Amino acid sequence: MWKLAAALMASCALPAGAHGADARCDFAAADAASAGAACQRAWMDQKLKLNDIVTVGTHNSYKTALPEAVLVRIRAIAPDDADAIDYAHRPLSEQLDAGVRQLEIDVYYDPQGGRFLDPAGLRAAGVALDPARKAALSEPGFKVMHIQNIDVLSSCTTLRACLGIVRRWSLAHRDHVPILLMFNAKTDPAPRSGGVAALPFDAAAFDALDREVRAVFPPQALITPDDVQGAYPTLREAVLHNAWPTLGQARGKMLFALDEGPAKVALYRGKRRSLEGRLFFVNTDEQSPAAAYLTLNDPVAEAERIRKAVAAGFIVRTRADAGTFEARRNDTRRRDAALASGAQFVSTDYIWP
Repeated sequence: MWKLAAALMASCALPAGAHGADARCDFAAADAASAGAACQRAWMDQKLKLNDIVTVGTHNSYKTALPEAVLVRIRAIAPDDADAIDYAHRPLSEQLDAGVRQLEIDVYYDPQGGRFLDPAGLRAAGVALDPARKAALSEPGFKVMHIQNIDVLSSCTTLRACLGIVRRWSLAHRDHVPILLMFNAKTDPAPRSGGVAALPFDAAAFDALDREVRAVFPPQALITPDDVQGAYPTLREAVLHNAWPTLGQARGKMLFALDEGPAKVALYRGKRRSLEGRLFFVNTDEQSPAAAYLTLNDPVAEAERIRKAVAAGFIVRTRADAGTFEARRNDTRRRDAALASGAQFVSTDYIWP
């Protein structure tokens, strides 16, 4: 299913014995193949920018399978909802080993710790949390899960744990293509059946989120909005002038994006003209001074907008499938449209069949 993406990732691998640009490489060549077999990597690292790559990501990358007892209860009330959340991912490190270069993390603010210790949906189904997960949920800090009270079993329970997995993998594979970590800041209310509501994300929560990431990833491991903006008056102007780092400069690094609507994006930006001092790029419209990244999840309906955004220099994430709908029908039209759209990051729930 993902042979094209796998081929793209393989084409960026460092050839045996190659440790940098050979003086004999023809960097005036029209493409990497014309530069010669020994020079393809060096040509790509020098000539391509971060926004020139195409790679595959996963949606709700931390998510593991719901306990069957919970899924049965949901299916009895809302079969379509049960179908939509009936998928799971392997651990983050296995996804990265398979070539995934975009991960999606849902975070819940929990500064005191313990807010999500008693998921109502699991309690109603007679499912108990294991001791290690309970201990992690008791810690102060951001928690990672899909839907509080119901779909709470993640391969890494805390944000710090998830980030640590990615950081360790990156250090063990220092030559990797840059990885996008895309975040949703979850603020869901409590369901009618009981349970706890998510806390709101205010300016203090977003400040804490930036600090949490920076505690794991040092500056040299990050590509930030300030890195791209440079001396340009706005981030948008920098992007329109193709100021993204080269592939060679971006290898081994991470960039973070906040995939949220206007209200949360405005809170995260505050009174900044663009995103000065912030860690995350933000999902915003193409005219915003902070524009650099866009989430455009429907590659069929939004094909033209994706094409124009990529041509202008923006980075776009889209989705090859959603809610298990395409997978249950073996319908690849959305996937094909996503790969043809030009979007740099194409997300799926089905890296493996």
